[in-house]
Amino acid sequence: MNNKKVLITGAAGYVGRQLGELLSEKMPVVGVDIAVREAGFKIFQMDICDPALAELMRAEGVTHVVHLASVVSPGRDRAREYQIDVLGTRNVLDACVKVGVEHLTLTSSGAAYGYHADNPSWLQEDHPLRGNPEFAYSDHKRLVEEMLSEYRSAHPQLKQLIFRPCSIVGDTTNSRISELFSGKGILDPGGCNSPFVFIWDQDVIGAIEYGVMRDASGIYNLAGDGALTPAEIARLLGKPLRRPPVWLLKLVIGVRYALHLGDILPAQVKFLQYRPVLLNTRLKNELGYVPRKTSAEAFAFFAKGALGIDVNLPCEVVTAEQPA
Repeated sequence: MNNKKVLITGAAGYVGRQLGELLSEKMPVVGVDIAVREAGFKIFQMDICDPALAELMRAEGVTHVVHLASVVSPGRDRAREYQIDVLGTRNVLDACVKVGVEHLTLTSSGAAYGYHADNPSWLQEDHPLRGNPEFAYSDHKRLVEEMLSEYRSAHPQLKQLIFRPCSIVGDTTNSRISELFSGKGILDPGGCNSPFVFIWDQDVIGAIEYGVMRDASGIYNLAGDGALTPAEIARLLGKPLRRPPVWLLKLVIGVRYALHLGDILPAQVKFLQYRPVLLNTRLKNELGYVPRKTSAEAFAFFAKGALGIDVNLPCEVVTAEQPA
């Protein structure tokens, strides 16, 4: 008999809503979100920073929490983003401990490793989390994971399942990642040709559901097999590859930021120069979840659905090798 009851934060979002509807076929599910949309399960309108979250968990008899809520597209209000990403997560953790929740699943990010020139060619889960102070999303994910480590030591009764997704794509993806590929050309600042790793959005949902059903714990990179360089992406999309000098791109971005024409800071050019390339061996061999699409297949699916571009994947791209 299944006696689990799941609460999802960020439940009205794209992933949260689909996950909730999938899980609700197997167990009771409720959600919280600051914006409530129609879904196949009950979503309460609540900020994750609200101290009343613990009482809601207790009243609903929650045993498992999936924490998805975060600021995905940072803007100019760093303090507010910190409040949601870091302090909001602390409130979720404190509520779980107070109520006696048994299991927490949290989506961190490959961004927690940081965007650094000396990153390993393939990042594994035991590599250090260095983040980037100049990039709020990356920095906050690092801080959250440090917090999670503290709670694992202080509250071992709360099992933790942590996923570090790479770039999530699907047939309706509309994000800063998708914007990189929707323009007239593909940017590769300084000619670094740093690879992208992609995960199909349905594999994100599938991996979380797989872990919740099995009460799994541990830390796992969430990525499809293989990677695509900007040069390969440009060829697949039939778009020119543009390699402006880093100093010039930083100058343009700085001017746009000063004129309030964009929210990206010049230092964030590192986001394109030094991509964190995630190895998924532990996901497959230890957790037992095998992504249904490779990086290339997920990108092709995204290109057709979101960009309207049919991509013909060469065999060497589909079967791109990675370390065992």
